[in-house]
Amino acid sequence: MDEDLIDQTGTPLSRYTKLPGTGFFYPDSLDDERAERRASETIEGSEAVVVADGDADGLACAAMIREAYDAALDVSDFEAAIAERTAEDGNEADDGEDRGVGVVDGDDADGESDDPTADAHTQSPVGLISAGPYSLDTALERVVAYADDGIDLYVCDLCPDEFEPIEEALDALSTSCASIRWFDHHQWDDAVAAAVRERDVDLVVGESDEECTADVTLRSLDHAFDERWTELAAVTRDHDLWIKEDPRSDDLADYSYWSGGEEYATVVGAYGADLPEVVREYVETRRVEKAARIDAAVKRAVTHEVGDWRVAVTYGRCSQNEVAETLRERGADAAVIVKPAGSASIRGSDGFEHAHEVAGKVNGGGHPQAAGCKPDVYDDMLDYAHHWTTEGRACKRVILAAFEAVAEEVAEGADEADEADDDQ
Repeated sequence: MDEDLIDQTGTPLSRYTKLPGTGFFYPDSLDDERAERRASETIEGSEAVVVADGDADGLACAAMIREAYDAALDVSDFEAAIAERTAEDGNEADDGEDRGVGVVDGDDADGESDDPTADAHTQSPVGLISAGPYSLDTALERVVAYADDGIDLYVCDLCPDEFEPIEEALDALSTSCASIRWFDHHQWDDAVAAAVRERDVDLVVGESDEECTADVTLRSLDHAFDERWTELAAVTRDHDLWIKEDPRSDDLADYSYWSGGEEYATVVGAYGADLPEVVREYVETRRVEKAARIDAAVKRAVTHEVGDWRVAVTYGRCSQNEVAETLRERGADAAVIVKPAGSASIRGSDGFEHAHEVAGKVNGGGHPQAAGCKPDVYDDMLDYAHHWTTEGRACKRVILAAFEAVAEEVAEGADEADEADDDQ
């Protein structure tokens, strides 16, 4: 493929935000090979391993665990790399959502880099593996493959929708690990939680509308954390639960989105919620582009009436939370942001707390007011081509059908409740 075709430099925003970032177009085999190599380098020889969601909440947990093990990395190399990155180009080609598990912290396609942080993933005795809900099974399988016997394993800010995909790996780890601790705040299926705990896993799940996973980790670790860590958890919670009372929470969220896991965990481990000037400058340069993408996505939104709800649906590479907030401010009860890579985010409001139910019908899950999914509508590249040229028409259709199904269930539940009241 001609690389110029996926190079967004000079391309109008109205066009390139309809396509995934360049990482999408790399073969999975290349990404998988690179991720496998990095996982082995990260895990082998570690005394503990953290498998965490690669967002601000999951990575804050990783930073806390490294602090408890006195295993934090030196922040100075990262600060120098950030300054250089900002000076070279404040408008990078790829979004955080396009970074694969192996495409982090200075890693490049050839495995070579002048970045002094390129080998950071090998330096701490507490290895960090970033994962998402759809890659948790793979991450655990890599721990099985490369970890020494007797390690401590932590899983943070990840909730499996089903137990079967992780069963074999967790069975092996429950035998080989000295301990397994799992911290989360999502809504767990009772059967899945029971199956995890049956493997001698210390599973601690906080209230999803009161705590983020950083809160859960902070109170669960047997370590005397100073006030800086309590503040980090509070500011992380401010964004993760969409409280939006502390302006620093946007800085944390944006920075975690635009940085690799090792970098973010190291920087917040050193500075807490008060990011250093070099990071704030970097974040501000990226926000110019971010604002333009938000505006484009909001302009593409179309509102649908589904039952008693107004559902705004849009498409594009953008910051999903800010787009959803803008659409809610304009009267939507729920917002759907369909992404060029094929997945979608569903965001609710005080008038809509069924996001996880909608997502559950289209290969996803999450919270009542925040969920994600990837509908099974992509069989080949022609389907993706149709997805890009129609701004996600097929994906939007099946998600709206899921909204309709949930609306019917809610209405039926209300009718049954009324009948029960009448019978009393």
